Amino acid sequence: MNIIVCLKQVPDTESQIKIGPDGESIVTDDIKWVMNPYDEFGVEEALRLKEKHGGEVTVVSLGPKRVTESIRTALAMGADKGILISDDALEGSDALATAKAIAAAVKDLEYDIIFAGQRGVDDDQGLVGAAVAELLDIPQLSLIVKVETAEDGKTVKVERPIEGETLVIESSLPALITAQKGLNEPRYASLPGIMKAKKKPLEEKGLGDLGLDAAEFGTGARKLKILELIPPPARQAGKMVEGETPQDKAAELAKLLHDEAKVL
Repeated sequence: MNIIVCLKQVPDTESQIKIGPDGESIVTDDIKWVMNPYDEFGVEEALRLKEKHGGEVTVVSLGPKRVTESIRTALAMGADKGILISDDALEGSDALATAKAIAAAVKDLEYDIIFAGQRGVDDDQGLVGAAVAELLDIPQLSLIVKVETAEDGKTVKVERPIEGETLVIESSLPALITAQKGLNEPRYASLPGIMKAKKKPLEEKGLGDLGLDAAEFGTGARKLKILELIPPPARQAGKMVEGETPQDKAAELAKLLHDEAKVL
């Protein structure tokens, strides 16, 4: 079974995000970049299916040269090869343009399943996976927490939680699956895996290599435009509840909740 994993490199959630001088972007100078956490679930599930059925796992990502670090992490976990789509014209592309580039990179590859994270923790849009499936004209199964493939490798059965219940869906293959928390527990890369990752193939392709027109990418070609980034309001300082006894503190807390917070 051949599996493709779409991977995005995002700022570490512990990084301090600052809005750039243009008011439309973020300052990237001191950011630590990591693999998108939801994509980690996709990598892990792909590796488990490979261990069960055999085949290859190919990781596909898009972005500047630094993205190779995240691809190498996936290779160290056990993926077989990587593809980086890197081109200056991609800078500032929206989700649709990103999906066009990814779809062009994988359309001629042999694959049974494509995994993608259900969303990126940076833009938080959840659009690329669905757009890739549409462009490749294959079924999309979203927000999945369980994957079972048939022994003949022709169908897949998945589970998606909905409003306290579980939706079970069966689909023919190939299909694209977006992974979310609960699907699995991603493994750590072992030291031997890290050493092996350095020798695994990682191919870099530009838009010209994919037969794509650079004019359809970048900030100028965006369908979805960022008008302004606004930081969240600063949190108000907490308030200590005074009182000599627990009973006094409880009474004071109730008074504050009623008079100031207006929740009682």
